[in-house]
Amino acid sequence: MRSLPPHPGLRLSGSVAAATAAVALAATGLLASAAPATAGAAPAPAASVDADDGSPDRSFTIKDPRITESSGLAASRAHPGIYWTHNDSDDGPYVYAVDSRTGKTVATISLRGIGEPRDVEGISVGSDGNVYVGDIGDNLGGSWDHVWIYRFPEPEQLKDATVRATQFTVQYADGPRNAEALMVHPTTGRVYIASKVEGGGGLYEGPATLTSSGTNVFRRIGEVPWVTDGAFSPDGKELVLRSYFSARAYVWKDGRLGADHAVRAPFQGQAESVTYTADGKALMFGSEGKESGVVRVDLDKDSGGNLPSGNGSSSSGGSGSSSSDGGPQGNATLGAVVLAGVAALVFGVKRLRRKD
Repeated sequence: MRSLPPHPGLRLSGSVAAATAAVALAATGLLASAAPATAGAAPAPAASVDADDGSPDRSFTIKDPRITESSGLAASRAHPGIYWTHNDSDDGPYVYAVDSRTGKTVATISLRGIGEPRDVEGISVGSDGNVYVGDIGDNLGGSWDHVWIYRFPEPEQLKDATVRATQFTVQYADGPRNAEALMVHPTTGRVYIASKVEGGGGLYEGPATLTSSGTNVFRRIGEVPWVTDGAFSPDGKELVLRSYFSARAYVWKDGRLGADHAVRAPFQGQAESVTYTADGKALMFGSEGKESGVVRVDLDKDSGGNLPSGNGSSSSGGSGSSSSDGGPQGNATLGAVVLAGVAALVFGVKRLRRKD
C-alpha cells in the first residue's frame, strides 16, 4: 500500500548508547550534588514510582518487555489512569494501553487497513473518541515527501484486539521535514504537528477535517523550539511542547500560539513524550528504553504561571528560567553546561551516523 518502502530509521550502536547514558547519569549526579537542601525546595523523585496505593495517574514504570522505545504518550479519555503508547519503529502496527497503577499493559491494539508503519512518533486522543497515531518521523531530515496519520476508535473495553484504522496521507505546504509531536485539539478536533529541527522547528496546522481519499496539507502557523512531543491541556487553552532537556507551555487562543513560559521537566535519559493527565492537574513525562519511567509533574494552577508545584517533579533537567526552580544561579549554570555537553554528544553522534 505504501508508495515508499519502510525505513528502519537511524539507531545508536550499543557502545554509543551506553556512552550517552553514562553522560546522562553523570549529568544527573552533578546536578543533584550541586543543589543544596534549601528549605521548601521540591525533592527530586525517583525516575519512576509504581503506584502501590492503587491511585491512577502516578509516576510509573512501563513493564512490558515489548515496549522498549516508547515514543509517544496520551492519556485515555475513556479509561481513567490508562495511557496509550507505541514503539518508535520496527515494531509493526501496534498500540499499547498501559495502566499507570501497575505499569502493566492491559490491552494491545493491532491496526489493520493500513500499510506498514515507518517511523511512529506521536499519539493523541481526540474529543471524537478516536486515538490518532502519527507515523511522522523522518530521521533522514525530511527525505520522504509524505507521512501518515492513523486513526482508530478508543475501545470501550480494554483487551487485546485487532481494529480497522483509517489512514490519512499528510504533506507539508513548505516541503518534507522530520517531526515527533502530534497533537489533537480537545475541542475543535483539529490536528497539529510540530517539526523537529535543531535550530527550531515549526507548528503545522492540518485541515479542519482530515480526508482519507486525498492528501492532507499541513500549513506552518508558528515557530517552536526543538520538539520531541507536545500535548494540549484538556480544556484546550494551553499547549505544552517538550524537548530533550526542557518544556514550555504556550497560551492557545483562536488557534494560534500565545505567550509562553517555562515548565519544569524531569531529566530523562532520552526524553521523548509528554501528555496531560485527563483531569489537567499534572503533566506526565515519558522516555525511551527498556522499563522506561513515566514521571508525573503536578501543575500549580494558583501560581498564575501554571508552573509545577513540586509534587513528583524533578529538580534537575528543567528549563531553569523560573525562579521557582530553586537553587542558586551557580547551580543553574552548572546544569546548563552539563546538559549542553550531553546535547553536543547526542547531536554529534547523529551527524556521524548520517555520514555513515
